[in-house]
Amino acid sequence: MISFAELGLAEPIVRALTEEQHITPTPIQAQAIPSVLAGKDLIGIAQTGTGKTAAFALPILDHLSRNPKRVEPKSVRVLVLSPTRELSGQILDNFDKFGRHIRLSTTLAIGGVPMGRQIRALQRGVDVLVATPGRLMDLVENNAVRLDAVEVFVLDEADQMLDMGFVHAIRAVIRRLPAKRHNLFFSATMPGAIAELAGSMLRNPVTVAVTPVAKTADRVDQRVILVEKGNKPQLLAEILKAEEIDRALVFTRTKHGADKVVQALARAGVAAEAIHGNKSQNQRDRVLAAFREGTIRTLVATDIAARGIDVTGISHVVNFDLPNVPESYVHRIGRTARAGREGIAISFCDGEERAYLRSIEKLIRMALPTTDRRGEARRELPPLAGEAAEAAHRRGGRPQGDRPRGERSSQGPRSRGPGAADGRKTDGGRSHEGRSHEGRTHEGRTHEGRSHEGRGAGAGSAGRSAEAPRQDRSARAPGGQRTQSPEIGAVGFMRSAAPARSDKPGPALKRPIR
Repeated sequence: MISFAELGLAEPIVRALTEEQHITPTPIQAQAIPSVLAGKDLIGIAQTGTGKTAAFALPILDHLSRNPKRVEPKSVRVLVLSPTRELSGQILDNFDKFGRHIRLSTTLAIGGVPMGRQIRALQRGVDVLVATPGRLMDLVENNAVRLDAVEVFVLDEADQMLDMGFVHAIRAVIRRLPAKRHNLFFSATMPGAIAELAGSMLRNPVTVAVTPVAKTADRVDQRVILVEKGNKPQLLAEILKAEEIDRALVFTRTKHGADKVVQALARAGVAAEAIHGNKSQNQRDRVLAAFREGTIRTLVATDIAARGIDVTGISHVVNFDLPNVPESYVHRIGRTARAGREGIAISFCDGEERAYLRSIEKLIRMALPTTDRRGEARRELPPLAGEAAEAAHRRGGRPQGDRPRGERSSQGPRSRGPGAADGRKTDGGRSHEGRSHEGRTHEGRTHEGRSHEGRGAGAGSAGRSAEAPRQDRSARAPGGQRTQSPEIGAVGFMRSAAPARSDKPGPALKRPIR
């Protein structure tokens, strides 16, 4: 089995990998790194959890270490675009961790925090800028950063970018990049709009794909419980009390729904916290830290967490609301059963969600074990009402007129244009403008969300929120469900036989590297 040293990475990077006990690359890393080192454009079809972040970060760091140069003021050598706050912060962590032995300046440009710190961090120019699209355009329009010297451009989670309405901002960024550049493009799926975007920015790309998105984790015990909508909160409380739970991640379709679930659990005597785009970054940081430490065992989240939250030791995923996009089901339950562990995924299905369940089963090519609330097996689902409902099922959507009462579906208002999601888009990440590293300073980490109403290409805004609907996903290419193997460590690398280091008791597992 090939090692990182055999891939031809520079010695300082291999040394950092060794210090982190990463010896053998994962499949996406083994396939992608040689092509990127050779300077070829790349399409990586892989989802979060496969180790794809290191697949582009390591060869980029190799390029920077072999080609040191002084960065011009306000200029950037490497630009990475990411859709969410949490994922952006994890990407920057990778660059900092594996670039510790080279002279490297990095910063993060995200919404929800004052631009002043980011402007100051960019004043002298940086080697690596990880940004969300909206804040990047704000900085460009305020003449705080130039993109004409970018050598490597990375677009990560491109399909989620499209779903969140960032396509116009992405195109505005691309127009400002130099014609001669190295392009790396990553997406979990490849619908038509994403393929068109890739074609417009890549030149003779190499394509690397790992496990299809339709494949769920082999070690996940999947169950479906048929339940009336109004009985879901009580059923959830019963399960959380009865199951042997390490950490449980509960998914709802809306932000308001997440808060309602937390309130219902509190009334039932179950401690839980919610995380979504309407929470301040301080709240999100506090809740995530408590969840990682285990002081909070139940976290209620919207779909943004399916790709943005990276916590080791999640034993249960509960779909309080079934997702209206079947691929989201795969992303959600992929939060458990990591690093060779086993996990449990429990999905509630009320009468208005039967079409969603059928679409999920069609995608994953298996019938999910189904019971009613009493635990009695129920394989045959009641028929959907009427021809309109059956047509909705064939579309993979919900029956017309069958929207759950009380909350709006995450599909968003019908009257809004493409990319609209309750009038908001997400622009997030964490601010690292002040971490000290090889002579550079970062003034601290903050990660506030921003909300911007009806933003067009290049429009500035004061803030963004993180809940947006997934749009047309009917055209799919094999995407990147992470390879499930006992040999893959929690950080997304193939591990050596040496025991993993841990700074706290319990199994020595690291969180996945995004």
